[in-house]
Amino acid sequence: MDFKVLNLALSFLIELVMLWAMGLWGFQMGSTPLLKWLLGIGLPLLVAVFWGMFMAPKALYPLPDGMHLFMQVVLFGLAALALIFSGKVQLGTGFAVVVAVNLALAALWKQ
Repeated sequence: MDFKVLNLALSFLIELVMLWAMGLWGFQMGSTPLLKWLLGIGLPLLVAVFWGMFMAPKALYPLPDGMHLFMQVVLFGLAALALIFSGKVQLGTGFAVVVAVNLALAALWKQ
């Protein structure tokens, strides 16, 4: 099995976990049921739209490489913090480590 293909698959999985983490945080942070639903559904939806427009491989408005990496670090970092602030400290920390390894390998292999 090619490790580069596995790293690309891991990248996709990380993106899905990012959306889940944002939703989890949103559902836990809202002070009213309506706000919980707005944050829990709205935040991941907003991030998904942003990702599709600017970050996806076939994005309509692709970012330059440096900005793309910066936004990956910001969004994945926020997802790790969302997990930590949702009480899932070990999961958030583990997620951050997996993201760091994934991004390092992606840079090394020019993915």
